[in-house]
Amino acid sequence: MIGRKGSCISGQIPMIDLSCLAYVLEEWTIVQYLKKYLFHVATVLLTISAILFFFIVPLTILFFIYLSNVLLLMYQRNNEVKADPSSDVWDSARKTIARFWDIYARIWHGYELHGVENIPEGPGILVYYHGAIPVDYLYFLSRLFLWKNRLCLSVADHFVFRLPGLKLLLEVMRVMPGTREECLIALKNGHLVSISPGGVREALFSDESYQLMWGNRKGFAQIALDAKVPIIPMYTQNVREGYRTLKERNRAFQTSAYFGFSNMLPVGFLRQLYENTRLPIFPPYGGLPVKFRTYVGEPIPYDPNITTEELAEKTKTAIQTLISKHQTIPGSIWKALLQRFDKHRKSD
Repeated sequence: MIGRKGSCISGQIPMIDLSCLAYVLEEWTIVQYLKKYLFHVATVLLTISAILFFFIVPLTILFFIYLSNVLLLMYQRNNEVKADPSSDVWDSARKTIARFWDIYARIWHGYELHGVENIPEGPGILVYYHGAIPVDYLYFLSRLFLWKNRLCLSVADHFVFRLPGLKLLLEVMRVMPGTREECLIALKNGHLVSISPGGVREALFSDESYQLMWGNRKGFAQIALDAKVPIIPMYTQNVREGYRTLKERNRAFQTSAYFGFSNMLPVGFLRQLYENTRLPIFPPYGGLPVKFRTYVGEPIPYDPNITTEELAEKTKTAIQTLISKHQTIPGSIWKALLQRFDKHRKSD
């Protein structure tokens, strides 16, 4: 017995036969349905892949940070090191961690450091713009230690010290809450101290316009005057193109054009959430291999005749000058990517 399919294919039943025509229409409908279904599946898979990609690199950085702490714990146990983590006994471990991050910086962002000669031999305060993820600052610390064998004491937000499992890493890398007394003692002992006046607020709410969000913060200027040390401005090119956060625009928060769609939230909702909790509770995304160049500007020397407000404003102007000189405004992901792979363009 020949089925309907065989009959239609073999031509035993004329094409005008209604049953054959119905069969052809049925097959065509199934194919169209499958095509539509597969299109939707492919769209969903591509969307999920894009989302995972833009969150996987920031998560990888977090993994590497914890891996660095694990390596330090292994070093401590294997060598039975009981010395203070801030002592020079840990320099070999610091160098290993610095090499690890420097290799990552070279491979992923083609990292460059310019103007290191502007860092004085003695004490000083480095003031820098805070990206969505300060991985550029990790790169700077690593290269400074490898090039100059010099450790920069870092002032971090209080939430950093509440992260579990990072105590040894923070102590070895000399990360501190940054009270006035701690900073003055460090500077008196000849150390470099770094701080980002914008902090987490700047990380979360600045955008590709590279707006400084310091508010009325000028404590760093008062410390510089009290310690009689220079302030050194610092900025990393394309740091916002590498990693971004949700941002406020046109009376709403939107995700970046990375995804091509908007995530609309009430005006000020995320900002209000941060101000109430003081925690970076919404994650950064991105991780594209854009070009990173850190520029260290000329020091602002100690001047006993300048006020705290004037020094803070002078520092802000110095960083804005670095941004204007070395950064495309607004930031462009495509230009940052082209700079990464442009072998002829070494620096601006």
